[in-house]
Amino acid sequence: MKAPNSLSAPPPFPPRRVLAIWCAHLAIDRWRQAEGCRRGEGADAAPVVLVGESAHGPRIAAVNAAAHDQGAAAGMMLADARALCPGLVVHPADPGGDLAFLERLALWAQRWGPWSALDPPDGLIVDITGAAHLFGGEQALVADAVRLMQGRGLAARIALAPTAGAAWALAHFGPQGAILSGEEDIARRLGPLPVAALRLDDDVQLLLRRLGLKRIEDLAMVERENLARRFRNRRAPAANPLVRLDQLLGRLPEPALPVIGVEAPMVQRRLMEPIRHRALLDRVAADLADDMARVLEGQGQGARRLELGLWKVDGDVIFRQLEMSAASRDPAHLVRLFAARLDDVDAGFGIEMVRLRASWTEPLALAQSDLEAAAERHGTSLATCIDRLTVRLGSQAVRRPVPQASHLPERAQRWQPPLAPVRTSQEEFEFHHRPLKILDRPESIAVIYAAPDGLPRVFGWRGRRHVIARAEGPERIAPEWWRERSSVRLRDYYRIEDEEGRRFWIYRHGIAGDGRGGLPEWFIQGLSA
Repeated sequence: MKAPNSLSAPPPFPPRRVLAIWCAHLAIDRWRQAEGCRRGEGADAAPVVLVGESAHGPRIAAVNAAAHDQGAAAGMMLADARALCPGLVVHPADPGGDLAFLERLALWAQRWGPWSALDPPDGLIVDITGAAHLFGGEQALVADAVRLMQGRGLAARIALAPTAGAAWALAHFGPQGAILSGEEDIARRLGPLPVAALRLDDDVQLLLRRLGLKRIEDLAMVERENLARRFRNRRAPAANPLVRLDQLLGRLPEPALPVIGVEAPMVQRRLMEPIRHRALLDRVAADLADDMARVLEGQGQGARRLELGLWKVDGDVIFRQLEMSAASRDPAHLVRLFAARLDDVDAGFGIEMVRLRASWTEPLALAQSDLEAAAERHGTSLATCIDRLTVRLGSQAVRRPVPQASHLPERAQRWQPPLAPVRTSQEEFEFHHRPLKILDRPESIAVIYAAPDGLPRVFGWRGRRHVIARAEGPERIAPEWWRERSSVRLRDYYRIEDEEGRRFWIYRHGIAGDGRGGLPEWFIQGLSA
């Protein structure tokens, strides 16, 4: 019997409900919106392909229906597709733009649930737990999602299930608008689907098909210990069918990274009369910089990237972007940087609106200035100097080298932005003696030596013959096994001096009889004073 003052057990949490949205033709749909045409009409009536660069040449990333009917397909080389369809209309693919569009779509999809996550490259996951009653039930919510996605011109397949894996499988391989209720429904409805519905890598799917496991229900016919033994060395979920199966059934958690919308600070001026002169434009830019400084100060932020938009009377829009090395909200500094970006602006019939937006901000706390800092205001700080150089020379021209943890000389250094923090560790700085100048790439040298595993006596480099007078070494450097294949050979480095006093840093690539190739090769990698 329950005690009079005992509390009853709290009601259980509602079961999780996940909505999966698969935009099957995201890139083409986005291109169609940019062209302002409907499906099968206008520019979309011709066979259109979106092409990206690959190591072997242009490769098709997406096709429309007309191109697909004529034999073109995603993943095909452009030259092969032209052989089947000479009249292809080619446009460049934009994976970065597609991802940005998908992020905006994820924020818009939060109308159906409290949070959403990306499922790259063309899908979304929306958690609608406890929100279906706001739309009149799950059937009405799914119908509303299908209708609104079609209204945005997107060919989307939508499914609802208790887990993200089950919803993904139904959206890709099930009927449109399918809804699963519980774990028993998952096992019954998803069993006949192919193993590709488990979101496995291509090589794992090929292996399962060779084993005769073509459907999800076929995995239940195999002892779990046998599958666990076969895939015990595969830790990634996409490489282990047991992990994916447990995630599908809700036995293992599948964390997702929600998309959080952050409003970028923005200020603007709608001008009473269009302006055409540079002096007036500088005055408007200075006013916007003051407004932006007040907004950022109120939020405790500093701008790292600013975008200035100029709306012209004729409908044209001009954008100028500025990226700074450190967070700043100094109006005078911002105005000086933008002055160099406005020299080539053609106002035409006039500019009627100017907008300044901080697309990248970082925390910047208030700091009390020194009472004697008035004299320093006429000077230039390091961050200000770097920003001016970046505006004048470009972001790729202003970099600094920093050490990197690698024993291989060509990997022991990397380039990064000037004021970015440097990772410090004892391993990164404990190097042996290195020459003053290291070649961009090791150059092959012709050597004459008494034995393949010994030091050369004479070597030829860039058309000159060098007789070795003194040598020091070797310093053996093993290959980085976590990056290289097992066939990579060892290196033995020597510091040598020829008869004329010139000093070099050379190495032997490989050891005679190591079973990783033929005779060792010799290279020169550095010059010493």
